[in-house]
Amino acid sequence: MKYSWWIFQILMLGLSVFFMIFGFDLLRASYTFKDPFSFIMTFFAASFILLISATLGISFVIKMVRVYKRSKQEPTP
Repeated sequence: MKYSWWIFQILMLGLSVFFMIFGFDLLRASYTFKDPFSFIMTFFAASFILLISATLGISFVIKMVRVYKRSKQEPTP
């Protein structure tokens, strides 16, 4: 039970990093469009993907740090 929480958090952090990389790649690709409408739509979509994935990644890291600090403070029986 204890290790499954850590595995889940690490998998979610990895998924968040994957979407962050995907967002950067999409952002870079948006600059290759000649059509202004396609550029704007792709640029904002990539920015939205980056915003959500960065927020989720930060929240997973904060949760893991809190649980790690709490586990170090509690005495083990």
